Amino acid sequence: MTINRRLDPFTERLHRQPPQHGPVMLMYHAVLPTAQRPRWPWAVAFGHFVRQLDFLREQGYATPTVSELLADPARYTGRTALITFDDGYVDNLDAASALVHRGMRATWYVVSGSIGCAPQWPFDGRPDERLMDAAELHGLLEAGMEIGSHSVTHRRLTELDPESRRLELVDSKASLEQMLGTEVRSFAYPYGAFSDECARDVQRAGYRSACTTLPGWALRDRDAYQMRRLTVFNSDSISTLARKLSLGSHDVGWGHMARYAWRSLRTASA
Repeated sequence: MTINRRLDPFTERLHRQPPQHGPVMLMYHAVLPTAQRPRWPWAVAFGHFVRQLDFLREQGYATPTVSELLADPARYTGRTALITFDDGYVDNLDAASALVHRGMRATWYVVSGSIGCAPQWPFDGRPDERLMDAAELHGLLEAGMEIGSHSVTHRRLTELDPESRRLELVDSKASLEQMLGTEVRSFAYPYGAFSDECARDVQRAGYRSACTTLPGWALRDRDAYQMRRLTVFNSDSISTLARKLSLGSHDVGWGHMARYAWRSLRTASA
């Protein structure tokens, strides 16, 4: 593989190493049509998102949906990066077009109670825009994408009583399935908040998987209801993204890299 000039030499050497821990999963939220870095940490500029996709493609990453991975994990033993989006912002349509143009797929976790309108959960600096509507979600399905649930109201499941939690899970799944005419298999915990009890409730509601916001390799815990994801922040460069993909971690600053290199040298000389 030729050296990617967008990577610094250390990251290039690190990223050349063959994958040893299985697939990684990336988490996006908003992808904004701006040349400037968005203020919200969980929003990335569209041009930067495109460069990240091009990097994944150039480096030979497979990008299955979550359900495709779980249906046949043995198929994805090489470089694999699942791409996921939380909430369902309408700006994601441009991101979907970029994916389709490159023959890549992704999974969207949609808040069913806000489809086609402005988010109904408390404002935390997120973009002031509506979520995709039913027709737009149908378009994603037709393009080979997966639609999953992100609950009805985007409330933390860990703060709800059992019946309220059950309704968040069951009602979201039912409304999305009725709207889309297909089974909704995947779920993502709002705010990443979950517990063992929440995971059991997700399974009882009929979902086949659930994503957290814990960093690490996607299947590190060998539990489809505790899948791990790496957040892509607006501050990530191609080099930091490559290091996240290589290490399955958010701790990829140069201080952490120096300690990683030192531990590697000690292990090699032991």
